[in-house]
Parts: sequence; structure tokens; C-alpha cells
Amino acid sequence: MDEPPAGGSFTRYFLRKLGGAATSMVLVIVLGFFAFRMLPGDPVLKIAKERPMSPAQIAELRSQYGLDKPVIVQFWDYLVGIVTGDLGESYVYRKSVSSLIGEYLGPTLLLTATAAVIAIVLGLWLGQISAWRRNTLFDKLASSTSLIFWSVPTFWLGLILLMIFGGTLQWLPTGGMITPGLDPWSPAGIIDVIKHLILPVVSLVAVVYAQFLMIMRASLLEEMNEDYLTTARAKGLTEDEVRRRHAVPNALLPTVTVVFLHIGGLIAGAVTVEAVFSWPGLGKLTFEAIRGPDLPLLQGTFVVFSAIIIVMNLAADIVYRFLDPRVRRA
Repeated sequence: MDEPPAGGSFTRYFLRKLGGAATSMVLVIVLGFFAFRMLPGDPVLKIAKERPMSPAQIAELRSQYGLDKPVIVQFWDYLVGIVTGDLGESYVYRKSVSSLIGEYLGPTLLLTATAAVIAIVLGLWLGQISAWRRNTLFDKLASSTSLIFWSVPTFWLGLILLMIFGGTLQWLPTGGMITPGLDPWSPAGIIDVIKHLILPVVSLVAVVYAQFLMIMRASLLEEMNEDYLTTARAKGLTEDEVRRRHAVPNALLPTVTVVFLHIGGLIAGAVTVEAVFSWPGLGKLTFEAIRGPDLPLLQGTFVVFSAIIIVMNLAADIVYRFLDPRVRRA
């Protein structure tokens, strides 16, 4: 974490971080255009395979999508669209990319926000207990279990849960967000959405909480040998008070940064989970765009995912400066 120079104001610090975020966003926009043009497959030819089309019709369709223009001209149109908020029209859905992203963003936020809250609370709580009871049976079980989950691919875990609880036991729905015909705002609809949420949320939480647990554990272990804890014990505080009032708040400083970074990654990581569970969010939309390839839709979702991660990184820098007085300079 970069520290602001001595005597530096928050405004200068914020502008420097904002400049770095803007530079990253520009690089993402450029990469998002040229990288997807290297994908195999021609979207026009794929559309032509779905229904009989003459060479003239194929050429007209290519002209309609602007794919007959030189790459540099396409890139300029892409930049103008980014600035004006026009991300183009999806080849597959025949709708504007902006409207599609707005339509599918809600389910993604519901899934990732639920998973993030559970993972953060569970990971930080287990991490502090594991560190405080280091080398006990609880610590060994918690650490080994989290390491196992940390190394498991999210999509693989999702498939296992899907086969067991959705297929073999048939306890939970196997896909989608709500049973067709139900009003999502009715009591029955809300319960149904919660049932559909359980498996994809567990798939995300199982992997992400392990990261928070290990980071919190390591951070708290570093604090446990500090002199200020000895002083707190000498004042007559119980071990639980020493942990809650002194050790944990200081251990949270580096952990907060990691939490913000992983929230951005959690949203991006929802791509595979949404594809496995047919969750109608940006992840599923991106997966379908890759199969096209639906270039405008791919570019739009890539920019949105990248922007979320960059914003979370910026938020981590700002929050860390407010929380840690060693970084905050008068």
C-alpha cells in the first residue's frame, strides 16, 4: 500500500489513486477491444449457419455490424460508444448491450452481495478464533478445511453440489433464479428465490471465506506478540476483551484491503457459477457471449467487470488510509 508523502493532503492522495484507476481503466478498454478480436470464430458466419443466407446477405450483415470496416475505424467507434454510453447492439439478443447489462446486473449483485456478506462474516470470525486458539484441534481443522476449499475450482464445487443436492437428493432447484409463474415479490416467490440462491451462494462462499479466514488468522497472529496486548492483560482485561477490543481491530487493517480486493474478484468469479447454475446474471450473459462470439456483448461485460474490480481497489486504498493512522499524515 503506497503511503501519501509527509504533509500530503487527502485530496492529493485521492487524485493520485484516482489517476492510477483511470489509467487502468483505459488499458482495460483497449485490451477489451483487441483481445476479443483474437477469439476464434466469425459471428457473422455462425449466424449464417443458423439459416440459409446468400453471400450478398452475409456481406450486408457484416456491413450492418460494422465488421467490414478497418480495425482502427472499429476501435474508434468503440471508443466513441464507451464515452457516450452506447456499447453497441448484441449480435445474439438483437438488443442494446447497455440495456442487457442493466437487465442482468440485478441478479448478479444479489448473488455476489449475499455470498460476500456471508463469506466476510464467516471467514473473519473463524479466522480470529483460529488464530487465538492456534495449534488446537479447532485451529487445525479450520485451517486445513479452508486450505482445501481455497484450492477447489468454484465451478467444480458447484457441479458437485448440483449433482448431490439438486440431482440425487433433489432438495434444491438445479438452475435459474425463480420458478416460472411465481411473482418474485410475493412471499412464495421470495422463498423460492432463496432456495435457488442456496447452491450458487454456497459454491462462492466455500472458496472465498477460506481466503478471508487464512488472511485474518495470519494478520492476528502477527499482532498477538505485540507489547500493547501484554499491557492490556496487565490492566486486568480478560482474554476475550483483549482479543475483541485490541488485537482484532488492529488485525483488521490489512484484512480490510484484501476484503475489498476480493469483493471485486468475487463478482468476476461469478461467471462460472452463474453458468453452472443457469443464474440469469452477467456471468451467464458473458458465457453465452463467448460462445458467439458476440463481440459487443463481450466488450461490454468485460468493461463492467473490470470497472467494478478497479473501483473496489480504489475503495480499498481510500478506506485503508482512513483506518490506519500510520498511513494518514497530517
